[in-house]
Amino acid sequence: MTPYLHKVNYYETDKMGITHHSNYIRFMEEARVDFLSQIGFPFDKIEEKGIVSPVIRVEYNYRKTTTFADTISIMVKVEKLSPVKLTLAYELSCNGEICGTGKSEHCFLSMEGRPIIVEKDHPDFFEALKNSQ
Repeated sequence: MTPYLHKVNYYETDKMGITHHSNYIRFMEEARVDFLSQIGFPFDKIEEKGIVSPVIRVEYNYRKTTTFADTISIMVKVEKLSPVKLTLAYELSCNGEICGTGKSEHCFLSMEGRPIIVEKDHPDFFEALKNSQ
């Protein structure tokens, strides 16, 4: 997998010139969307299949600050996969140093909001996630 790159924008920083803590969750989402595209399942394709995958848990561990114009490299990997849930792990680095790590947990639902068993209902998507581990 190719890491996702995010260049910190000025508006993403606080008065001290440091990337505001809330933005790292957004950066993880950007990287997740990119990861899904890399495995052949961009969001529009997933939604065309009738799948939604809401975040049911998210965490982030801050290790080093970033500032305006820094480029953050974000690696995403499948940490845990079951027929009904997915946990992704993120490693964010800048200038060769890890600036943070995170996780997001997702369930799989139909567009109507009903739980689905993605392994059974969408085996191609499940296999792509499994093969990316």
